[in-house]
Amino acid sequence: MATKIVLLCLITCFVYHLLQFPIAPAVSAATSLADKSEIFSVYQHDHLNETGYVVVTGDEGAPFSDTTRPFGTIYVFSDPLTVHNSSSSATAGVIEGTSTTTSFDGLRNLQAAKITLRHRGYRGSLSVLGGTHNTRPSVYPIVGGTGDFLYAQGWVRQTPLDAEGPEVLYRLEIHVYWPPYVKFAPVPEEEWSY
Repeated sequence: MATKIVLLCLITCFVYHLLQFPIAPAVSAATSLADKSEIFSVYQHDHLNETGYVVVTGDEGAPFSDTTRPFGTIYVFSDPLTVHNSSSSATAGVIEGTSTTTSFDGLRNLQAAKITLRHRGYRGSLSVLGGTHNTRPSVYPIVGGTGDFLYAQGWVRQTPLDAEGPEVLYRLEIHVYWPPYVKFAPVPEEEWSY
């Protein structure tokens, strides 16, 4: 009989403890964004030999110019993103990636990039991959994300606004959507700092 009373007391204490200190499931800020979409723009400031560098020079096709690079040229960049088109406006994040010239006219590239944002209340990164044109708008699918952009889908349109000289200014129009399943999706226990 005493064993049953002790066991009943232990179960009561355990249930009381669970009610006082519930175990919270792992959640991401992205779970509250389920079934939401957002469109916003930021500006990329690419400075040749300051924030971006040619690491492999191609040897066929078009010569180097403000808008072309030889076939096979590999360019890496870590460019600041700003809220407005002026480089002195507020910082919105950074875009880091690589671009490989894939056409003999030197105008088309394959680009892979990570867009890290602290903008409009969002914190996290978007990964994009796709073909780009040096003088015309290009659209990249969003292929992944972290932080508030975990499980996000969508696309990014990169438009060259000023491609003359060593500094190139692009507008990035970001179209992002969080599907309804985000609130049920698993999340990492610890997220990276951004």
